[in-house]
Amino acid sequence: MRRRGSPASAAFAGVALLAVLFAGVAGARATSPISHRHELTNATIAHWAPVLRRVAAHRRPDASSRVVAKVATVTSDWTQNIVLVLDAIERNPGETWFRVRLSILPNNSTGWVPRDALGNLYAVHTHLYVNRATYTATLKRNGRTIFKTYVGVGRAATPTPAGEFYIRDRVAGFHEPFYGPIAFGTNGRSRVVTDWPGGGFIGVHGTNRPGILPGAVSHGCIRMVNRAIVRLARLMPLGTPLTVT
Repeated sequence: MRRRGSPASAAFAGVALLAVLFAGVAGARATSPISHRHELTNATIAHWAPVLRRVAAHRRPDASSRVVAKVATVTSDWTQNIVLVLDAIERNPGETWFRVRLSILPNNSTGWVPRDALGNLYAVHTHLYVNRATYTATLKRNGRTIFKTYVGVGRAATPTPAGEFYIRDRVAGFHEPFYGPIAFGTNGRSRVVTDWPGGGFIGVHGTNRPGILPGAVSHGCIRMVNRAIVRLARLMPLGTPLTVT
């Protein structure tokens, strides 16, 4: 997927900045050797951050632990790369690590990155659910349904992977109508399609063939009619978690 215009412009629209993550730490806590863990993503709220510099993601919140992935600053669509932040650990007052979702196989992989490799945290209250059995997509805000539509998902030979993902970027301005007017990139990866699109990433996009929906019709991406993807784009900010069942 490719778009025209600035690669980073869409990544910061429509979400509120969290001014300070760990303000007001008590003096007694500052001297404690105990790590403090904070949950930053759950069923009703999630947090994401832009990647400021290429960074290694580690198996544990420790620079000496095994590296599980390299996290880049841009996506394969040449947009600003963002990561969904699941948890934070303060090992001491000057060392904080974030556990983030990774864009690698196997799907549902996570890793720990140092706080200073990421930008400001942004909060979202939406969550997109895709049910492959019923061919439906449902967007919830604060746990309440605000959008629902039928979709197409992957064929048996090229299935849409199940798991926990997130909406990583938004692209438009395609040279042909296959993707519809808008497409959302996710961190989900196809295990069988390794060279389409952008290295096998799963997208959520429109279609120029609405008559084939709903059904198992795609190479792994989630398709919906164009009027639905346009409406979804008004309701779903970047960083929204995606659950595929």
